[in-house]
Amino acid sequence: MPLTVNVHEAKTQLSRLLEQAHAGQEIILAKAGKPYARLMPLAPETCIRQPGRLAGKQFDEAFFEPLSDEELSAWE
Repeated sequence: MPLTVNVHEAKTQLSRLLEQAHAGQEIILAKAGKPYARLMPLAPETCIRQPGRLAGKQFDEAFFEPLSDEELSAWE
């Protein structure tokens, strides 16, 4: 069951609330009695980068060609 705390109380108890959230307690921050935000722990990293993971894989020559103007504009 989530713990609901108003913003003023959260300001004065932030360290305690962070510890509770880190331990798994869901904390809802309320403003004027209405839910406003959720305080929760960060998700653990699920993808660990491993150098050389693609060693031996073949890439098509098109992979190394410059992007077209249309593709570049899509990134902007």
